[in-house]
Amino acid sequence: MRRAFVATIGERALLEYLRAEGLLQQVDLESKLYPGFRRYLLQGATAFEVALSLRGDSYLSHGSAVFLHGLTEQLPLRIYVNREQAAKPEPAGGLTQEALTRVFARPGRETSYVLSGPGYEVVMLNGKFTGNLEVGPLRGMEGEVLMVTKLERTLIDIAVRPVYAGGVFQVMEAYRAAKERVSVGVLLATLKKLGYRYPYHQAIGFYMERAGYAEAALRRVEELGAELDFYLGHGLPNRAYSKRWRLHHPDLF
Repeated sequence: MRRAFVATIGERALLEYLRAEGLLQQVDLESKLYPGFRRYLLQGATAFEVALSLRGDSYLSHGSAVFLHGLTEQLPLRIYVNREQAAKPEPAGGLTQEALTRVFARPGRETSYVLSGPGYEVVMLNGKFTGNLEVGPLRGMEGEVLMVTKLERTLIDIAVRPVYAGGVFQVMEAYRAAKERVSVGVLLATLKKLGYRYPYHQAIGFYMERAGYAEAALRRVEELGAELDFYLGHGLPNRAYSKRWRLHHPDLF
């Protein structure tokens, strides 16, 4: 049963009665740049359910998935909900060091589609088309069933977009927390299916190494090769360099 929903015209009189009786709560989510949303909540509806009700075929990802998988104890003040774009053709041509360096020297792109709710924000993402790869139901804190990226997909997503998980240091903590639970085979198979142009496996291998993963697991990532120097994130100041992963990273790691 839906506990967060938008009302049709025929339902509004009933909704007003239920609100007056205290059986229903109205919540408005507003944005400075985009249209907002109004939702009506039944008793017990959670902020995660509200976020998932905003757009069809969406799922929780990044920092929200980190929290729901128990990889952090920080209560989420931002909820990340992703609805994938339509499939697009892959970019033509190979990747050069010059192009890669130029892209990662700049600050990374962040969505401006942020909605303010009662005590939380909802960040609306439009990720690349994956066919909802490695997305499935997961129980939330209140027992609600939520569509969430699975553990290995979550670790990939936050390595690709650390800004949506609180930054590279928070990503490192998530990798540490997942160490005894992650399937490296599933992670690498998922990464291959995602088909990223950039060599994110170098960042993933670095996180795994610093988080204390077994050497056998690190070698499986290393076998994917490292033809170009890569970056743990965009616009990194005070960089150090990992020779093993050919990776620039913050020197505090």
